Amino acid sequence: MKVYRHLFFDLDRTLWDFDKNAREAFADIYSIFKLKDYGIGSLDDFVKSYHLHNDVLWELYRQGKIEKEYLRWKRFEDTLGDFGISNKQLAMEIGHEYITISPQKVNLLPNTLITLDYLHLRYPLYIITNGFEEVQFTKLANSNLAGYFQFVITSEAAGFKKPDQGIFNYALKLVNADPSESLMIGDDLITDISGAVQAGMDAIFFNPGQIAHNGGVAHEIFDLIELTKML
Repeated sequence: MKVYRHLFFDLDRTLWDFDKNAREAFADIYSIFKLKDYGIGSLDDFVKSYHLHNDVLWELYRQGKIEKEYLRWKRFEDTLGDFGISNKQLAMEIGHEYITISPQKVNLLPNTLITLDYLHLRYPLYIITNGFEEVQFTKLANSNLAGYFQFVITSEAAGFKKPDQGIFNYALKLVNADPSESLMIGDDLITDISGAVQAGMDAIFFNPGQIAHNGGVAHEIFDLIELTKML
C-alpha cells in the first residue's frame, strides 16, 4: 500500500454493527408496542417486512426525493400495512422509538477497537456517513468511538449523500486533505467505494460477509484487523 495521510471510514456496517444493533432495537419495539397483539406473529415477520420497505424508501431519501422525517415513520406505516394495520399514529410512535433506541446499542464489528487503537496513533481518522446526524453522533458516543475521530462528516452537514462526489469533496476540503493522500474504508461498493474513487481517493472494500461481486476493487478486506497489516 502507498503512504496515506488521511483515513476516512464509513460508520454503519463498517465499524458499528448496524444489523445486530437494529435487530436488538426491533426486539425492544416488538415488545414495547405489543405488536403480537396487533396480529404480527413474530419479530422475524416484522423485521423482514420492514427491510423491504426501508430499502426502497432509503434509496428515495438518498436521491433527495423524500425528507428524513417522512422516511422515519413511513417505513413503519408501510410495514404495519403488510399486516393489515392502518395506524399512522402507531407508525410515528414506532419511528420515534426506533430512532431513540437504536443509537443506544453498542455492538461493534469484530476487531473495531483494536484496529482503531492502532490506526489513530498513526493517522488522523474521520467518518463520512449518510446516517441521520443526531443519530450518528449518539452512536459514536455510546459505543466509545467518538474519541478516535477528528471529524465526523454527515450528509446533512455536507449537503450531499454518498455516493455523490460532493460529500467526499466537502470532507477533503474540511480536513485540508489531498485526495491522492486519502483512503476511504467502507462496506458498500456503490456509496463508499465508487463515490470515493470518483472523488480521486483510493478505497478499501470491507466485505466481512465475503459477498460475491464483479471485481474492480483495488483493495478488499474481510476483517478490520487486516488494516493493521496494510497501513
